[in-house]
Amino acid sequence: MKKLKLYSELARPFTLLPPALGVISGAVSAWGAHQTKVPVTWALVYPILLGTAMAAVLNAANNAINQIYDLDIDKVNKPSRPLPSGRMSLSEAWTFTIITFVIANILAFLVTPVGAHECFWIVLFTTFMCWIYSAPPLWTKRRGIWANITIAIPRGILLKVAGWSTVKTVMDAEPWYIGTIFGLFLLGAASTKDFADIEGDRAGGCHTLPIDYGVKMATWIMAPFFVIPFILIPVGVYAGILTGNALLLNLLGSVLIVYGCYTVWLLVRNPDELATTENHPSWTHMYQMMMLAQIGFALAYVF
Repeated sequence: MKKLKLYSELARPFTLLPPALGVISGAVSAWGAHQTKVPVTWALVYPILLGTAMAAVLNAANNAINQIYDLDIDKVNKPSRPLPSGRMSLSEAWTFTIITFVIANILAFLVTPVGAHECFWIVLFTTFMCWIYSAPPLWTKRRGIWANITIAIPRGILLKVAGWSTVKTVMDAEPWYIGTIFGLFLLGAASTKDFADIEGDRAGGCHTLPIDYGVKMATWIMAPFFVIPFILIPVGVYAGILTGNALLLNLLGSVLIVYGCYTVWLLVRNPDELATTENHPSWTHMYQMMMLAQIGFALAYVF
């Protein structure tokens, strides 16, 4: 039981819910797109369940490999985690990482609702993105804006498209448009977590927005990404790209724009507080905005 608890800590269960919800949201959006809802059967639900489990397992693998290569940084920023605290060995962490990456890709391979392995190819590429983010030689986490890009593509764009692929083919502009909204949001919002980690990141040679540009300038660089992506929701409805319930989509876009403006206000009113508070409210709001957007899209394509 002690080992299971350690592996749970390594996986960071709280972070597994957003990607799982992202797949469900993408799947529901695909089901309701163009108002062509097929009957809800086991044949429809089974690939979605596989994709949901895949997203959670893949994120656990990503969390683990990140902690392996961030060991020196975590000794400063998060010394209580399993590896820096010495409660888990590197070999145990590597075993967990490899097994979870393999399981995630097997689950993705089994998702074939349209007779093709679209989900698998998306997840295989996402696995590559996870690797280059956390590990040498590319180690994009330490390379400024490239860190944000290698978070935004797999966790924003491709997550929604992978969810869509559990129901319908991704050879359609709509899932990529929805994914772009989430990707743009994460392109800026992903830096929220970097402020409290400045000390360890600087010691570890990372180039994050607050390290490269200072805390105040970094908040203003991030600010537009909490608002502009959600303007694309009503734009997509008007252009006929988003085919869910127009009223609900426009309402979702409006709520997220207002919520984004509020979060920006939290960011810029006292930027220095970001660097001294481990769990700043803006970090919580970033997660809540992501969850709200996922649920909102799902509802807009159900009704």
